[in-house]
Amino acid sequence: PDCTHDNPLETRNITFFSTNCVEGTARGVVIATGDRTVMGRIATLASGLEVGKTPIAVEIEHFIQLITGVAVFLGISFFILSLILGYTWLEAVIFLIGIIVANVPEGLLATVTVCLTLTAKRMARKNCLVKNLEAVETLGSTSTICSDKTGTLTQNRMTVAHMWFDNQIHEADTTEDQSGQWGGAGSDWEGLGGTGRGKWRGILGCESRVLGPFLQRDVAGDASESALLKCIELSSGSVKVMRERNKKVAEIPFNSTNKYQLSIHETEDPNDNRYLLVMKGAPERILDRCSTILLQGKEQPLDEEMKEAFQNAYLELGGLGERVLGFCHFYLPEEQYPKGFAFDCDDVNFATDNLCFVGLMSMIDPPRAAVPDAVGKAGGDPKTTGVTPTPPQVIMVTGDHPITAKAIAKGVGIISEGNETVEDIAARLNIPVSQVNPRDAKACVIHGTDLKDMSSEQIDEILQNHTEIVFARTSPQQKLIIVEGCQRQGAIVAVTGDGVNDSPALKKADIGVAMGIAGSDVSKQAADMILLDDNFASIVTGVEEGRLIFDNLKKSIAYTLTSNIPEITPFLLFIMANIPLPLGTITILCIDLGTDMVPAISLAYEAAESDIMKRQPRNPRSDKLVNERLISMAYGQIGMIQALGGFFAYFVILAENGFLPSCLVGIRLRWDDRTINDLEDSYGQQWTYEQRKVVEFTCHTAFFVSIVVVQWADLIICKTRRNSVFQQGMKNKILIFGLFEETALAAFLSYCPGMDVALRMYPLK
Repeated sequence: PDCTHDNPLETRNITFFSTNCVEGTARGVVIATGDRTVMGRIATLASGLEVGKTPIAVEIEHFIQLITGVAVFLGISFFILSLILGYTWLEAVIFLIGIIVANVPEGLLATVTVCLTLTAKRMARKNCLVKNLEAVETLGSTSTICSDKTGTLTQNRMTVAHMWFDNQIHEADTTEDQSGQWGGAGSDWEGLGGTGRGKWRGILGCESRVLGPFLQRDVAGDASESALLKCIELSSGSVKVMRERNKKVAEIPFNSTNKYQLSIHETEDPNDNRYLLVMKGAPERILDRCSTILLQGKEQPLDEEMKEAFQNAYLELGGLGERVLGFCHFYLPEEQYPKGFAFDCDDVNFATDNLCFVGLMSMIDPPRAAVPDAVGKAGGDPKTTGVTPTPPQVIMVTGDHPITAKAIAKGVGIISEGNETVEDIAARLNIPVSQVNPRDAKACVIHGTDLKDMSSEQIDEILQNHTEIVFARTSPQQKLIIVEGCQRQGAIVAVTGDGVNDSPALKKADIGVAMGIAGSDVSKQAADMILLDDNFASIVTGVEEGRLIFDNLKKSIAYTLTSNIPEITPFLLFIMANIPLPLGTITILCIDLGTDMVPAISLAYEAAESDIMKRQPRNPRSDKLVNERLISMAYGQIGMIQALGGFFAYFVILAENGFLPSCLVGIRLRWDDRTINDLEDSYGQQWTYEQRKVVEFTCHTAFFVSIVVVQWADLIICKTRRNSVFQQGMKNKILIFGLFEETALAAFLSYCPGMDVALRMYPLK
């Protein structure tokens, strides 16, 4: 058999495996199995994608390559220089190892791991399950979010949104808690309950089944009929009781030919033996069968004025992207249809024309309550912050109808109030769409059939020239193309979705976010992060946590790199100026793996600064983890201050013992010669080899302690990017512990007996 549409997802005569039948009977023919099915092709599409490295992995790799290059270059350079200056091979190798060790931030791996793990735990407490630790930082770098509509931005349940009766549109409650408040009409569900019982009897014929306490349970059956049942349950009481009191005696199920559903009931009025015929279906079909209309509880002729009012209401509700149903009823005359009349629904033997039109009900899958705030929250409110908000761009990518997608996009803020599409401009100016310049429209809604014929350049042009974009009626392959298009623009793309058809895009994205409750197993498997409560607003939390990771890693690396200069410069002067060694290789390891480790890790616990969500998303091409500014501060400023502090202590101790700086240059060979026990200082005093080594090891300790003391200040400096430490406060208990820990460890290493032998450190006096 032929398909009714080129797109299998649009075809009317195809079902997928595990499809549930909600009405009627049919016989099917299997046309594809395994990987050849639509589901199989989607699975193949997802499994065949190559996943690149995360931005944080790229940054860390770039940093490691940079540091390794510098360390190896300096090490080899001074290895060769030391050989030229006459040092032995063994001494040159020791210099090589010392310089390389001084350059390598040994605590980086621990810091990165702690940062990512801490954030994953924090996000788990906020119902965000992180499958890939590196993906958390990716979310912080996200500049574009491609979001599915159904189940992600919306509640994934059809809900009655509006009613039209008595020639007035009433707005229903579409909130997730279904509190029953009405808008527009100023009434509540209960107040309209009496009216509802009389008007919406057509819902008695709904084919859905109620399972248990109604509003807290799912309803088995058609989504639209489930919405109608919940609406009446709120407005008129128990549907189950209503059905028991109005027993169904005949029914014509909905079909695509008639486009209506009809049922006949006994009425609960003991004094009225008439049967009640109720009908619902396509509004225009229902209206054609009516000759009267119910207004203020009374039947009145359906004249041209009321037909025009109906048409206006129908167009208004349809324009909101809502699915509209019409309702009518008719009391069958008792004399023609007496008690026990045998109704024949195959060869209809009862009236189906000249009915009484009751009204319209429109339904929509409403937005989640937290979504509108989440879409705009990331940048903050400029009225209160004074800063222009810079949230990631949210693009809707859905398989739904363009009108519905556009209505939801406006409802959640993806299309801002006042921004027009090409179609809106054409309608306002009353000109053809072809005469409108696409660049004049800030918003656009692209149909999947149009997207299919577009080249990569045309897609790029849409993404570049429009800030508010909706893609509707898209296939899984097209969702993948959209993600690739965003990535070509240099965007870090997050994709949110819950269905099997979202899985290729979820996997291709820089970070895929699946829904934990409504999401399919396939989408969860393809995603990097799962929202356990299906709350889109959790993504904003993830963005903040991701930015915090990058900030804290940057602070930790800045702190760690600072001590490289005071660790490298002693070797440089030792080799080039031939002075006694100011700082030993083992002492350097004590700094990197001892005193610096806990303070560096403690910066991972630092809280977010106040402007974290007011900044532009990080540009991976220009905003690097280690950039020129960080290198300048760590090496050129704070690092030099630490080195000066260490050398000051070194020269002071030697001067106090008689060796002034002027006599130190070129003294190294005689200083380290075990056979010389009468080396004279600046005052003519003679020093044995053992005495000289005590002074040298004391210098090692002084240099080491100087670095630790200056690292106290460095830790406070690196604690914040721009804010004052008084604004940020000292609430980080791990950081405070780190200050005490490095001080205590420095004291232990300086004064513990035996350290002069093990670490070449002599106690300070």
